[in-house]
Amino acid sequence: MPEVKEFRKVNKLIHEKSPYLIQHAYNPVNWFPWNEEAFATAAAEDKPIFLSIGYSTCHWCHVMERESFEDEEVAQILNENFVAIKVDREERPDIDHIYMTVCQILTEHGGWPLTILMTPDKKPFFAGTYFPKGDRLGAPGLITLLERASTLWQQQKEKLLQSGRQIVAALNQSLDTTQQINAENLIKQAYLDLKNNFDANYGGFGTAPKFPTPHNLFFLLRYWFTTEDETALNMVEKTLESMYRGGIFDHLGFGFARYATDRKWLVPHFEKMLYDNALLAIAYAEAFLVTKKTLYAQTATQIFTYILREMTGDQGGFYSAEDADSEGIEGKFYLWSPAQIKEILGETVGEQFCRYYDITDKGNFEGNNIPNLLKQLPPKEEDVFLDECRQKLFNAREERVHPYKDDKILTSWNGLMIAALAIGGRCLNNSNYTLAAEKAVAFIDAKLRRKDGRLMARFRDGETAHPGYVNDYAFLIWGLIELYETTYKASYLQQAIALNDDLLALFWDDTDGGLFLYGNDSETLIARPKEIYDGATPSGNSVATLNFLRLARLTGNSQLEEKAQQQFQTFGGYLSNAPRGYTFFLTALLFANSPSKEVVLVGDEEAPEMHEMLATLRADFHPFTSSLLYSAANQDLETIAPFLKDYQKGPEAVEAYVCEKFACQSPISSPEDLREKLD
Repeated sequence: MPEVKEFRKVNKLIHEKSPYLIQHAYNPVNWFPWNEEAFATAAAEDKPIFLSIGYSTCHWCHVMERESFEDEEVAQILNENFVAIKVDREERPDIDHIYMTVCQILTEHGGWPLTILMTPDKKPFFAGTYFPKGDRLGAPGLITLLERASTLWQQQKEKLLQSGRQIVAALNQSLDTTQQINAENLIKQAYLDLKNNFDANYGGFGTAPKFPTPHNLFFLLRYWFTTEDETALNMVEKTLESMYRGGIFDHLGFGFARYATDRKWLVPHFEKMLYDNALLAIAYAEAFLVTKKTLYAQTATQIFTYILREMTGDQGGFYSAEDADSEGIEGKFYLWSPAQIKEILGETVGEQFCRYYDITDKGNFEGNNIPNLLKQLPPKEEDVFLDECRQKLFNAREERVHPYKDDKILTSWNGLMIAALAIGGRCLNNSNYTLAAEKAVAFIDAKLRRKDGRLMARFRDGETAHPGYVNDYAFLIWGLIELYETTYKASYLQQAIALNDDLLALFWDDTDGGLFLYGNDSETLIARPKEIYDGATPSGNSVATLNFLRLARLTGNSQLEEKAQQQFQTFGGYLSNAPRGYTFFLTALLFANSPSKEVVLVGDEEAPEMHEMLATLRADFHPFTSSLLYSAANQDLETIAPFLKDYQKGPEAVEAYVCEKFACQSPISSPEDLREKLD
């Protein structure tokens, strides 16, 4: 966090809970949070609004703050001519999505910090991202931009107002939901696009910068499972191994950074995000199920080690992110010189470690070194020597000034981590991960629900705020489904169904289909968008579509299957021009169009025979298989899935019913027979 200037007068952000807003509370800019007071002030004083959107661990947000928002000259221009508003994009994804879309329409790119100029009634007329204080290389700096905008507001206000009206009209254009889709063609085209953009040398897709985008890997694993096309699996493996070997992975403290600035995955943008690590843990765990390679299990385990050590609150909720900067320098916490290594490990051992992890006198990042394995094959098994060295270096690194940690707890990202830990619990056979997922669900129930049951978006410092968005519901439902299929506790499936009912009541568009980004009980903004693009995280619509299908198979509720089909109708034509931007949505389409299996395990859940059945069910990758466990102890399932009443619950017998293509086969009672049916 930037150093607090105690001698400065604080602005209105000092009363907020968002770490990002609090970071700017001591700026000389008279910042407002997003509230009615800000817009009323702008209208009363006839001033345009300067809207700045970012997040607490954003490197370039820090740069713009140091260069401009802590600068008295910039502050004077802003305070005299604008009403300045700060928004934390992680707390208000609705605001961020709308104005980021504006930026992408006007400039054909986006990013943070996001800079918007708009009218007092929230209509934007200019958008950009980072601006330096002064002009640079012929491009206008922030002062020039503000002065020009102020002059235009005084002299040509009607022109700016008309521009704002046109932009809002463009935002509110309806999707074309009349196009018919060809599922097979869409899926094949997405695969070919990924294949054509695949970096065969270093893994990943495209060139620098490179983002992990784990849902691309989810899609490819399922495409491989469906088609047996080994190229799809090879792309996944090459990417996962390359990311692990690169500097984007923290080889001392574990966890992945947000993205790499280079093609080789060597130099990360050093901040670590909860959502990346949740999704990557799933990708590595699934790859382990497919290949049985210990490297993937080890990497998933190390991600969870990092999350449970650094990113978990005392009550079980998961924090949002860690900053790229420490002591004002990007990456300083993570960098090493050979001398520092040898001082800790000794000359001989230190030399060995430096050679293995590419730590040289020349350095690989601004004269220092990011430990990496790009020049070495990772050890096939955990190397005791390397592990001891890493632990010593990790202990020494703990004495450094740590990057700032954003400790707000977001329901949506917690939902992703609950899903990851539940999957890790059953795939890696680690009950600690399952317990951590359960504790997080209990935290959300206690702290992130209103008395009327409404899910909320953010908890921090004792305060719960903001009605939950579509991602909060969709991601948490995903986590609950995974937790049910790990624990088989009916309560998690009941919660998933109840939240799914709320999701449809709050977000579903009865006219055109699809789920809106914010609920019908939330603040009304200049647009009510539906997000379908699968970016850094999958979209809420994509995850909800897969949830509909899985819940339909688990409960026998055909109406949810119909809702999924409506999603394909609503969005299918929209994504036909660039299907690889919607790989999680296409994962749902694969699920809908692939032969699925429903497994009902009946009998005593504590019986050794049941444990053997469960071990068989979990031993391999079965992405289109759903499972229920029905016993005398959990007859509540009958209210969720009425068809279970037809299954016998003998006190001793353990049987598995495998259903496929809308037909159930005779019960089987041996793990060997179950394995044969699953395969």
